[in-house]
Amino acid sequence: MPTHVESNGSGVSDEDDGMDLLDLALPLLQHWKLLLIGPLLAGLVALGVTYLIKPSFTSRTVFLPPQQQQSAAASALASLGALSGLAGAAAGVKSPADQYVALLQSATVGDRLIDEYKLMQVYDAEFRFEARKELANNTRITLGKKDGLISVEVDDTDPQRAADMANRHVEELRRLSAQLAMTEAQQRRVFFEAQLKKTRDDLTEAQQLLQASGFNPGALKAEPKAAAEGYARLRAEVTSAEVRLQTLRRNLSDATPEVQQAQAMLGALRAQLVKNEATTDPTGGPDYVSKFREFKYQETLFELFARQYELARLDESREGALIQVVDVAKPAEHKSKPKRALTAVVATIAALLILTVYVLMRHFWRLSAARPEQAAKLAQFRAATK
Repeated sequence: MPTHVESNGSGVSDEDDGMDLLDLALPLLQHWKLLLIGPLLAGLVALGVTYLIKPSFTSRTVFLPPQQQQSAAASALASLGALSGLAGAAAGVKSPADQYVALLQSATVGDRLIDEYKLMQVYDAEFRFEARKELANNTRITLGKKDGLISVEVDDTDPQRAADMANRHVEELRRLSAQLAMTEAQQRRVFFEAQLKKTRDDLTEAQQLLQASGFNPGALKAEPKAAAEGYARLRAEVTSAEVRLQTLRRNLSDATPEVQQAQAMLGALRAQLVKNEATTDPTGGPDYVSKFREFKYQETLFELFARQYELARLDESREGALIQVVDVAKPAEHKSKPKRALTAVVATIAALLILTVYVLMRHFWRLSAARPEQAAKLAQFRAATK
């Protein structure tokens, strides 16, 4: 009697409903030796390879970068007259700790380390950029987002050299930051140092011209001393306003209220200066009056710049380039790479997954080939791939 096969409502027999867990477990149980021994062998081979790799050691140093502080000059700017705005413009740049991380990663620091520790030979590099790249791969510089501490980790096959290179990063940062105006006080000090030098030369020249004009105390009757000093202060204010306007224009357009206000103030000061200069000696005497004016102007300007320069130096000595080391790098007592146990475990798991996929694919390929309706398709596939 013919055997009837029950069918579901879609016309597909129950035999074709799909695969279950037994369909997957059966081929795996049939090849359990391969799935057991294969991964173990792969793990042992990977473990053996790790013994052929030269071990690497990691040393780590942690330090606190220079901190921005409220400068002593900030409280004294208001008492310095017209140059307060000029000082504020010079001190407007901040230096976050990210800048120090960038300095540590710079080519300048890298090249000094390469030369100091002969890393071209250590890394067997033909070109300097190759040694620089290898050093970057072996160095990790991170900035703590919460604590603000900078850590430097260096990997090397020599534990002592790894510690020395990590600590040398801190020394090179001190050296480089000393050459660059990074902090607010350093920038103000550099700015006022240049202005002070220029004003000193101008003051010396004005003094020589004043002496050459035959100036004597009696000549002050033609131009009272108070008027000359007022003129000097006015010229100093004009110079300050001009520099302040130039500083604002670097970051703001002429349409902004700050620039327009600075332009209006400069215009008013210039008009007052022109009016003051129009007042000449009615007797038509020698030009010692104008030379005295110039001398008092340069003297006033020199005093203001000297005061600001000393304040900047004081602030710089307070904040300094103080790089405070929290943890000094020491030679590692145990290797950091290669991680033998982890390598063996990963290789074992990877081999198990690969062999499992291979066994299942091989099993279902054979099942497909055994079906008459699939045999013709497989034959066509083999013919097409020849």
